[in-house]
Amino acid sequence: MSGILYFVPTPVGNLEDMTFRAVNVLKEVDYILCEDTRTSGVLLKHFEISKPLRSYHLHNEHQATEKVISDLESGQNIAIITDAGTPGISDPGYLLAKAGSDRNIEMICLPGATAFVPALVVSGLPNNEFLFAGFLPQKKGRQTKLKQLAEEKKTIVLYESPHKINTTLEQIKEFFGEHAKVSLSREISKKFEETKRGTINELIEFSKSKTLKGEIVLIVNNSI
Repeated sequence: MSGILYFVPTPVGNLEDMTFRAVNVLKEVDYILCEDTRTSGVLLKHFEISKPLRSYHLHNEHQATEKVISDLESGQNIAIITDAGTPGISDPGYLLAKAGSDRNIEMICLPGATAFVPALVVSGLPNNEFLFAGFLPQKKGRQTKLKQLAEEKKTIVLYESPHKINTTLEQIKEFFGEHAKVSLSREISKKFEETKRGTINELIEFSKSKTLKGEIVLIVNNSI
């Protein structure tokens, strides 16, 4: 009988966001897949979880997936976590979920932390319908993607890194126009959590006025 593959969200900031169920699952599985054993080791130590850690990240997931599926088919229960948030949401996990689906493996994703939901809720922008676009392409296809998103009437959710945020805001202005409304959230669930809302010009001014740190979530709407 095959084992169960658990997708376990981990805190994006405050460790108190870890759920009791997530801790219990990680204590019960045979081993845990993670992006960075050092980062995950800190989390596991905090919650007194003693389970083997195996690296599973963007650079080895193609090679590692088959071994994980084989272990599941042999009856082992396995959890996958990432450095922060829910596996598979702009993080490793999709390939494993696809392989598990193809091989009829039982899979359970625990509800829990993910960065874009808090950012979307506090943005003040329409959230009855939204499009999660994650990270924009680095180079090839970036402008094409921005053109497509600019035609979208739903609220758009983007992830961005601090060193590219100024460029991305300028591109949003170029493709979406000056009327676009934007909310920028960073350091979600951490001590210096911050959200700034306004027009695209106001957000550009804000971003250039200080050095932003931490992962950033952008919520964009150009239909209101």
